[in-house]
Amino acid sequence: MDWPQELLSRGFEPAIFGRRVKPLVMAKLSLDQFLGVCGGKGISWRGLWREGKGEGKKRRRHCFCFFRLSIAVELDVRGSERQCDYKPKLQPRPHSVSILEFGAAGDGKTLNTIAFQNAIFYLKSFADKGGAQLYVPPGKWLTGSFNLTSHLTLFLARGAVILGSQDMAHWEVVEPLPSYGRGLELPGGRYRSLINGYMLDDVVITGDNGTINGQGSVWWDWFISHSLNYSRPHLVEFISCKDIVVSNLTFLNAPAFNVHPVYCSNVQVQNISVYAPPGSPYTVGIVPDSSVSVCIENCSISTGYDAISLKSGWDEYGIAYGRPTESVHIKQVYLQSSSGSALALGSEMSGGISDVLIELLYIYNSFCGIEFRTTKGRGGYIKGIVISGADMTNVHTAFAATGQSGSHPDNNFDPNALPILQQITLENAIGTNITLAGNFSGIQESPFTSICLSNISLSVTSSSCSFSTSWVCSNVLGSSQLVLPEPCPEFSNSSLSCSPSLLDSDGQAVAL
Repeated sequence: MDWPQELLSRGFEPAIFGRRVKPLVMAKLSLDQFLGVCGGKGISWRGLWREGKGEGKKRRRHCFCFFRLSIAVELDVRGSERQCDYKPKLQPRPHSVSILEFGAAGDGKTLNTIAFQNAIFYLKSFADKGGAQLYVPPGKWLTGSFNLTSHLTLFLARGAVILGSQDMAHWEVVEPLPSYGRGLELPGGRYRSLINGYMLDDVVITGDNGTINGQGSVWWDWFISHSLNYSRPHLVEFISCKDIVVSNLTFLNAPAFNVHPVYCSNVQVQNISVYAPPGSPYTVGIVPDSSVSVCIENCSISTGYDAISLKSGWDEYGIAYGRPTESVHIKQVYLQSSSGSALALGSEMSGGISDVLIELLYIYNSFCGIEFRTTKGRGGYIKGIVISGADMTNVHTAFAATGQSGSHPDNNFDPNALPILQQITLENAIGTNITLAGNFSGIQESPFTSICLSNISLSVTSSSCSFSTSWVCSNVLGSSQLVLPEPCPEFSNSSLSCSPSLLDSDGQAVAL
């Protein structure tokens, strides 16, 4: 995949970033010794941060370097197997046909919906014979919505572009998802996504960096002008499917979401690039929704709203459907969000979100880096989340958790359905040109608890680096260790145990 130029211009080396670094020699450091590595004998965290230019700047840079090393070390120390460690072995399909064999024309003008439908209907007959591949050669292949089938590989050659039609008549209107009760944007139904899978098994969408372009600008205009009667479609959506792979592709200009697995299991999204311009309203990259065993790895995403968003249903509909998002592993991703968050959990999380590991993130030029969202009436929970190894540059708010986010599907929600947000670990993070270190605003009747901040160093651009200007906190309880700038008093609870991977059982830091 193409790595962001901003990374490469900073001397970034993908091969080094991607591999695990094994520490050859480990040494225990006390807190004073750890600070000595950063700034010298007798220096405190607060003193290190408040030092001016010159020598103080050198000390902070030295400390930042140590944090960067610790991120690499942490991954190998943890060492347990995660979802992205189980790479599916994609076997060649024994049967393959080209879309050309079904009368398609790659001129960018001919509508090829029937050609795609006929090709996939034909390939159904090979489901019990090892499956089949539909090959899309170089060209511009205009189409409306179409459905996939089980045991299928949709392969886009280099130079192949699937174009979404800009005629809304080519997008069928379907029922809303049961865990949402209505369209996300409007009451009633929603437009079916460009490429769809329903109750399928063993489906691969891949290629040699081919492109799926939703041509979403007309949908954005219709949305802004309130001209739509139904909620916008997505580019790729899988509903109640298992063993799904999406890889080695570029996604452009989605009407709304790009990749949306909902009620799915065993989903692998790897080596894809996603782009929508900054002004595109509420365009989102990858959205695991009420799905389990999900891997998102080695992806570059830049969108108008959220880059990656985890969801699990909306208010009373999500509570009744009861399908959580869990066992999610996100690894080595490059995220940019213009108006939302690079990484978001919620706000539609009524089925619950848990058991999530996110590691090695690079977040740049974004409004918010990492955000947890919920509100009264959601019910559900967000818990058991570990986010480790985030590098942020030019981000307004590095970390956020809010209990006042999002609207309701209708007036039938239960205001007493209070969400739970707890057992959150944010560790091994650095940030440059950050405006606000964190905004943690919980719910008075259901405070956010057991939030651990560990091994975090943020260069905040505000004139004062006291917690009163760098952090905003209410109705939250947590603990912190080795955090710059110093967080709010709400994160100084000594009864809560912070267990970052770089601290041993004696509370001593571990370093190279």
